[in-house]
Amino acid sequence: MPASSGLVRVDCVKDGKEVIVKGSCLCGAIKYAVSRLDMPIIFCHCKTCKKAHAAPFNATAGVARENFRWLQGRDKLASFESSPGKNRHFCSICGTHLVAEKPAQPHVILRVASLDEDPGVKPEAHIWTSHDVEWLQGEGIVAYKEGRLET
Repeated sequence: MPASSGLVRVDCVKDGKEVIVKGSCLCGAIKYAVSRLDMPIIFCHCKTCKKAHAAPFNATAGVARENFRWLQGRDKLASFESSPGKNRHFCSICGTHLVAEKPAQPHVILRVASLDEDPGVKPEAHIWTSHDVEWLQGEGIVAYKEGRLET
């Protein structure tokens, strides 16, 4: 990819080898494959991501269109234009958000948490932290590996 495209190659690796990483929605109706992440994984804290994912932030990574393919269930995709020119694609059955896109861009914006496998790279940054709200801050509170403590 040319440097002017804004994409940088971040191979999906396992045991030192490049791999195809698969992902899916919660109900399994939609499946996709990614040959590499073309932009780093970032955590987006913008207001739109918080609303769309009902979460304090969303893990995303840009994937060049040629490195992303639908494997199953494309007919189950629904879309919503969350801001002018930006479409969010999600499962019409379970609601899982899978990718977003601006059609003029050379990449889709992958919802990394929908991957079924470890892509072999770690997140690099948080963006739009100016949109954080104090009541959703997670630092300094108790964390449990699984479930929660019953009292």
